[in-house]
Amino acid sequence: MSLKSFKPTTPSNRYKVLPSFDEITKSTPEKKLLEPLRKSGGRNNNGRITTRHIGGGHKRHYRLVDFRRNRHESAKVLAVEYDPNRTCRIALLQYQDGTKSYILAPVGLGPGMTVQSGESVAPKVGNAMPLKNVPLGTAIHNIEIRPGSGGKVARSAGQQAVLSNRDGEYALVKMPSGEVRRFRVDCYCTIGQVGNTQHMNESSGKAGRTRWMGIRPTVRGMCMNPVDHPNGGGEGKSKSGGGRQHLKSPWGHVKGQKTRRIRKPSDTFIVQRRKSK
Repeated sequence: MSLKSFKPTTPSNRYKVLPSFDEITKSTPEKKLLEPLRKSGGRNNNGRITTRHIGGGHKRHYRLVDFRRNRHESAKVLAVEYDPNRTCRIALLQYQDGTKSYILAPVGLGPGMTVQSGESVAPKVGNAMPLKNVPLGTAIHNIEIRPGSGGKVARSAGQQAVLSNRDGEYALVKMPSGEVRRFRVDCYCTIGQVGNTQHMNESSGKAGRTRWMGIRPTVRGMCMNPVDHPNGGGEGKSKSGGGRQHLKSPWGHVKGQKTRRIRKPSDTFIVQRRKSK
């Protein structure tokens, strides 16, 4: 996966860096694997905005991606496609009975290759297997939190976790954030690193492309009035009345403090925090 830059013939092209899409081999999605995707605009069932900065954007269809990988048979990779709902690419599989499905496309997976799922498969890119059979030090993604629940961890572009050790019924996995966490050895995962590794280096180049993606503008709290934000108000860049206090959210919560719930049940599965010294 590579990036392409543009000649600065317009202001928006000067800093624009977009993916080249050279790994994509099929431009139209599989119709039987599509579902309608209705937009909320960040509003709840009462019509009130509960999540800011959401609205507009291009119309999309949701792609039915198989995160469970519970068909324990081989499948052939037909194509690699673009998915507007996620940062990585998806791969179209066809099983021996003609059934098709999507999976997340890892680095190195291309058309014509074969992938499998099961306990006795080889630790090859794209194969799904339980953590108890994965060799130590292997890069993995799409990890289940509970056996049979489907992959939840390490699914975005370029992410990978590493199986570092096994201890009885649990496997120790180093997460993309650096946190070391315990998973049950029966949880399935997929071998390899998620594709589209250069996604973090993309630059839209203009505000309009961000609006196409359904992201609305973000206004600084300092620019607002006191009625709209805790940091608002003051004459100019005031050091007393407004804008220069400790950073707060619109609801008055001080930023920078820990937001994780005290005595959360999943604390028992965390071996090492991502910010531990």
